[in-house]
Amino acid sequence: MELFSLRGRTALVTGARTGIGKAIALGLAEAGARLVLLGRTPDFGWDSDAVVARVAVDLADPTALEPALAPVLAEHRVDVLVNNAGTIHRAPAADVPLADWRRILAVNLDSVFELSRVVGARMLDGGGGKIVNIASLLSFQGGVTVPAYTASKHAVAGLTKALANEWAPHNVQVNAIAPGYIATDNTADLRADPDREPAIRARIPAGRWGTPADVVGAAVFLSCTASDYVNGHVLVVDGGWMSR
Repeated sequence: MELFSLRGRTALVTGARTGIGKAIALGLAEAGARLVLLGRTPDFGWDSDAVVARVAVDLADPTALEPALAPVLAEHRVDVLVNNAGTIHRAPAADVPLADWRRILAVNLDSVFELSRVVGARMLDGGGGKIVNIASLLSFQGGVTVPAYTASKHAVAGLTKALANEWAPHNVQVNAIAPGYIATDNTADLRADPDREPAIRARIPAGRWGTPADVVGAAVFLSCTASDYVNGHVLVVDGGWMSR
């Protein structure tokens, strides 16, 4: 199964402390990848022999990303970039302060572009690479009381396609995963809501919330040789939600 092996490759994963990011990072390591972890603090609460570097930087300040990454990129060739980190603010649109809107867009969109630009430039010069962005069902739908998150995830899907169009001739594949309703910290409020939780679960054909482990296979596929002719695609992993 060499098509799915990541031996000899290095993957940079953002937001890998918990949830989907942690599951993806460990899944890539199991497939053979070395890991560079990027988050707000260097302490991710877990460790692995596959981790070769940790970068502590606030993704709400995209201008800080390039200087923070410079020492790591000088030492390691990054073959796979997983833009997973994200944040959410739940409130009616009329009650969302502009500062909160900008913070969500900075973390969920601006940092995705900046990391893709900085790391992608080296992939273009180095003969290729893989970029996997974490989109959302709200890359396709409007959602309720999450206007900034929805706008950011629509934009991530569009950015994925734009970069794929530019970089495909240089053997850089840019794709995205749109997870469905996954049991993580971001969905804790929904899962605790006695009205919305059963309504959401009832619409999922699989009959259950997803787990971070459900996303790992898609991430490994989009990071390895098996997906070399997949580009600009948003792969939905949702238990059938979008087909209902």
